[in-house]
Amino acid sequence: MATPLKTIEGAGDIAAVMADIGRRARAAARVLALAPAADKDRALGAMANAIRAQKAAILAANADDLADARTSGATPAFVDRLTLDAGRVDGIAASVDAIRALKDPVGTVMESWTRPNGMTIERVRVPLGVIGIIYESRPNVTADAGALSLKAGNATILRGGSDGFRSSRAIHAALSTGLREAGLPEDAIQLVPTRDRAAVGLMLTGLDGTIDVIVPRGGKGLVGRVQTEARVPVFAHFEGVCHVYIDKAASLDMAKKIVLNAKMRRTGVCGAAETLLIDRAAAAADLKPLVDMLIDAGCEIHGDKATQAADRRVKPASEEDWSTEYLDAIIAVKVVDGIDAAIDHIERYGSHHTDAIVTEDRAAADKFLAQVDSAIVLHNASTQFADGGEFGFGAEIGIATGRLHARGPVGVEQLTSFKYRVRGSGQIRP
Repeated sequence: MATPLKTIEGAGDIAAVMADIGRRARAAARVLALAPAADKDRALGAMANAIRAQKAAILAANADDLADARTSGATPAFVDRLTLDAGRVDGIAASVDAIRALKDPVGTVMESWTRPNGMTIERVRVPLGVIGIIYESRPNVTADAGALSLKAGNATILRGGSDGFRSSRAIHAALSTGLREAGLPEDAIQLVPTRDRAAVGLMLTGLDGTIDVIVPRGGKGLVGRVQTEARVPVFAHFEGVCHVYIDKAASLDMAKKIVLNAKMRRTGVCGAAETLLIDRAAAAADLKPLVDMLIDAGCEIHGDKATQAADRRVKPASEEDWSTEYLDAIIAVKVVDGIDAAIDHIERYGSHHTDAIVTEDRAAADKFLAQVDSAIVLHNASTQFADGGEFGFGAEIGIATGRLHARGPVGVEQLTSFKYRVRGSGQIRP
């Protein structure tokens, strides 16, 4: 049995501690906003080294979290999201190194122009300030979110899931080591020291104006609560109901490769395909091979009548299946009457996250990419590329599915805002 952890006792204690965390984060944000890129990079390098050096402690903490998760009956997909091994810890450190190697966005001149009166105006990237990040069951988010925020000059308040509490604490200890070694304030990356959900509610109020934006990363329940209760701006990441559409002009060999990867590479990630749509004109040749491939790979299929007719092992799909994020080895399959029907289905049932078309017809691909209103749309590629690291962002805090400020992978640039610098030579307004 895992060792119990000390937690803050009493709602009053939680409120006082959270208020203090907010004040310290605001003070740290003022330091970070002016910190030279070299200092931030030095901290990130030291963090990556500390994660590697403290690998044994991180894995031991994760083993305790996994023991509790299995005892509580967690699903295999949930356990996979929670699990760390030596390779995954090395991957976390490598992500921090990749973030360090990115260009510092702070101070970048996005655009400049000169007015007729001789004034020059520049639009310049600046940090957002203090970012509150609320996430579930993915310990790597602790490092990704802390490192990305630091690179963009922001202070961070992290509230990880209770199931990964020990793992997040162990990773956070390595991040604190990096900040100390670089001479930056340890309050720049703080981890909420309690599993009590009251801390989440306090963060959603903004902690007396000290939090500038909230980023939720988790399931429907968490994101729904954040969107309902938040009193500060939110980078919304709703469900990943992701689709792959097999067009009549698709290569079957390519379709099989992409569908298998999109669904089965990692079933518990938000970019995993949850619905497979097949053009009726391609169904005679493609439906049965795709269904057989998925079932042979251990995937359960919930299908419409045409899909059930292709294989008796297919379970009948309900209306609910078309809008379900399984995060498991289950997929919904439907035969549709061409690309327009596929686009209509995605608009009705999708979550505006990530959707893909497989086709050799460039006009069909262009139509799909233009008309599917999702944060990420792909042509002839797996939906599992919905990842900031794969976009060259080093890592991501999440995939934003809203339309304001940030959309798609939230990386370093998306964690900045801008201000205008105006330089004059004595001009006054007539």
